[in-house]
Amino acid sequence: MAKTHKGLSGLEIFKRFIFITIGSVMMGVALELFLVPNSIIDGGIAGVSIMLAHLTPLPLGLYLFIVNVPFLILGYKQIGKTFAISTLYGIIVMSVTTSMLHHVEAFTEEKLLAVLFGGLILGAGVGLTIRFGGSLDGVEIVSILISKKLRMPVGQIIMIFNVVIFIVAGFVFEWDSAMYSMFTYYIAIKLIDIVVEGLDESKSVTIISGEYEEISQAIIDRLGRTTTFIQARGGYSKEDTMMIYCVVSRLELAKLKAIVQSIDEKAFIAVEHVSDVMGGGFSKGSIH
Repeated sequence: MAKTHKGLSGLEIFKRFIFITIGSVMMGVALELFLVPNSIIDGGIAGVSIMLAHLTPLPLGLYLFIVNVPFLILGYKQIGKTFAISTLYGIIVMSVTTSMLHHVEAFTEEKLLAVLFGGLILGAGVGLTIRFGGSLDGVEIVSILISKKLRMPVGQIIMIFNVVIFIVAGFVFEWDSAMYSMFTYYIAIKLIDIVVEGLDESKSVTIISGEYEEISQAIIDRLGRTTTFIQARGGYSKEDTMMIYCVVSRLELAKLKAIVQSIDEKAFIAVEHVSDVMGGGFSKGSIH
């Protein structure tokens, strides 16, 4: 199959288009049918847009577009053409969806249900969009730019933005709404992580032991996972040794620890979270 810009095939672009569309529509549904009718806001530009739409006669869909686009233009060179186009498309679909649903009756007037279901749908929609190469919020883009200037973590900058937005929401609506909005944002963030990273998280494991060959072979034989040797030198002992590096699923981690400790009880084991794994024949679903 012929490749297009930056190596993406036509099928990959089509899949990206479909899932960004679904994610953007889901966010529009969450906003117009659950959150906005109950005076609950999202974080980021969506939260700012909801407050502006509440204070002025202009519709939410228009604000979602006109407030996001300047940030997208500002960060165009930093985030790349493909991401920028995907993000612009997602923002347009989200804005159109909210405009079409503006006069549709809300699914529920019970705020707790609106928080739960609105947060779940919102998080799933944003997560799908991010997973397939786009974004629905200009705050993420401007946070990347600020991070490079101030050397602050992007997540910390986004959190500061959202804290300010939720405080302002307390004055624009009422403090109950601001607190409900914080819970909605928390639910959405958790679901975004699940959608982007998957339920079955992967773990990278580094093992230091004098029995590295036996441990490595046991992992291969009993877990079916490949291992990599990394040459190392002890800082205290000054002795040369080999570290074992491998990636396993979360469900396999306990079994791996048991294998290592059955061979060398004093082995050093370091476990880290892995956001994504591609290639190398790795399959998250294989449990041996």
